[in-house]
Amino acid sequence: MKFICKKTELSESIINVSRVVPQKSTIPALEGIKVKVTPGNVELTAYNLEMGIRTTINADTSDNGEFVMNTRLFSEFTKKMAGEDVTFEIDENNNVHVSSEATECDFLAMSAEEYPELPVIDSRRSFSVPQNILRSMISMTSYAVAQNENKPIFTGELFDIENSNFTMVAIDGFRLAIRNENIDNNEKFNFVVPKKALQEVSNIIHDDCAENCLISVNDRHIIFEINNFFIISRLLEGAFHNYKMSIPTSYKTEVFVNKKDFAACLERCSLIIDEKNKCPIRCEIGGGVMKINCKTPIGKVNDAISADISGETVTIGFNNRLMLEAVKAAEGDKVRIRFNGAMKVIELLPPMGEGYIFLVMPIQLKN
Repeated sequence: MKFICKKTELSESIINVSRVVPQKSTIPALEGIKVKVTPGNVELTAYNLEMGIRTTINADTSDNGEFVMNTRLFSEFTKKMAGEDVTFEIDENNNVHVSSEATECDFLAMSAEEYPELPVIDSRRSFSVPQNILRSMISMTSYAVAQNENKPIFTGELFDIENSNFTMVAIDGFRLAIRNENIDNNEKFNFVVPKKALQEVSNIIHDDCAENCLISVNDRHIIFEINNFFIISRLLEGAFHNYKMSIPTSYKTEVFVNKKDFAACLERCSLIIDEKNKCPIRCEIGGGVMKINCKTPIGKVNDAISADISGETVTIGFNNRLMLEAVKAAEGDKVRIRFNGAMKVIELLPPMGEGYIFLVMPIQLKN
């Protein structure tokens, strides 16, 4: 069996699929990349029983066959070969001979007989989202996904489709991130996607690519079709939080503030806060100014930011990291912040509309 590929295209494809290859598996074949050769094409598959990635590239070949390549050797030999084209020859004993210009290398492949097939999605529901929009939605919400496994359902993000609106939601118990977009789908359904799958989707999307990503789902799995890549993942099972009940219906104070100025202030406070020296940020809002104060055994910060403020004055406390991550995730130059008293959830929104809604729980301040 023999095939010839463009080195750059093959190397990039190997890198993208290899991110889901497990380091250790009860099925040794899964520790490699499955290669399927058909006339004119080479298909690469990686799978860890929870998530898989498959892609196909053009190849100069008229052969048929499949085998499993050692991930590291396949990647490194391809990347380090001289020349633009790389040739692979595999004999009946799975010996691999790699050549390019004057360079030749050899290693051993494995049989593909024990490599499991990727799940097949039937009874699917589908909708499309521009790739750059999907990447933005992931970027703006993934920071709020739970890091621990106490509630496994919160280690993923809710996809909520209803009335031509696509909403992504992440929550970890202390904050909540919501991002909305209009789509061409009138059905009503929802499901929860693991964060790891969304990270791989984001990695594969090219910057500013406006082509559509087709998303197909059934009761157990989801497939993202991005350019020439198929990313399949198990869905998380369980009841997600009713996020709509958490969104405030009123507010007493509204602030429009420059995003960079607020983030820089929070970063200065973060310099004197660590695991041993924890302290909430104290924020006093009124008279066109947000006053920020923080004091720990490491040091003290007193700061003030000009802002457009309407409504009641308020003094509130919050966690520096939770607020900073929410502010950084916001798009645009300004952020709108709503308060409903010292102990009610803090709401961050865009200057106009509700394209995103970020909620941060306050911290009670000592007098």
